[in-house]
Amino acid sequence: MAENKSIIEISDLNVYAGDRKLLSDISVNIPRGTITVIMGPSGCGKTTLLRSLNRLTDLSGLRVSGEIKFGGTDILSLRGYHVAAMRQRMGLLSQRPYPLPLSIFENVAYAVRLKGISRKTEIRSQVEHYFRLACLWDEVKDRLHQSPSTLSIGQQQRLCLARGLAVDPEVILADEPTSALDPISTQAIEQSFMQLKNDYTIILVSHILRQARRIADHVVFMYLGEMIESGDAKTFFSNPKNEMTKKYLEGVFY
Repeated sequence: MAENKSIIEISDLNVYAGDRKLLSDISVNIPRGTITVIMGPSGCGKTTLLRSLNRLTDLSGLRVSGEIKFGGTDILSLRGYHVAAMRQRMGLLSQRPYPLPLSIFENVAYAVRLKGISRKTEIRSQVEHYFRLACLWDEVKDRLHQSPSTLSIGQQQRLCLARGLAVDPEVILADEPTSALDPISTQAIEQSFMQLKNDYTIILVSHILRQARRIADHVVFMYLGEMIESGDAKTFFSNPKNEMTKKYLEGVFY
């Protein structure tokens, strides 16, 4: 992992909701071209940390201090248009899918057009490309005119992944994207992530230990708003440094 240059560098990050501190002094680097899993018990601050990475905390009225460098720029110092431009470089996959009220095809074509592409042949080619990246093309190629409501929840989640990829982000933020999915759909999403990490950096919030073991290259473990331990996934699971981490992995954490 040492050879992977960091794409995001977080230093002394604190997040407050009024007088309540949600995150405390978080400092961690996210390696480029990897799957980083943020894990820990419910309420530990996993989602708050993820949402801080593209300033979605702004929409919740949270107060943030510290530094989050993305591509060498502190995103907390950005204003106006530059915040929107930064968010376009970080796709977001939520816990539940939110397809647009358009056809399956247009859900992705809409995002392709946002890049200024107008030729029908190129739009169609790119739509197919992003569906293939999301491991969905073979399941929808004969029903592109249909509504996303005809898809399963797992297929809708991969549709949203394809739409997010269509704006060419550098980072994919995923907030427990398989929490509502069956094992087969979960496997399809994980398979997509494993393929995508060659071209994207994926940061995934998960409370599922087995999932983290399967796909993580890098792990951030949190508890009560603090980062307890982070590092290479193999080392994290085989030889954790912190006693709290050991208890959590053994299932005796409380």
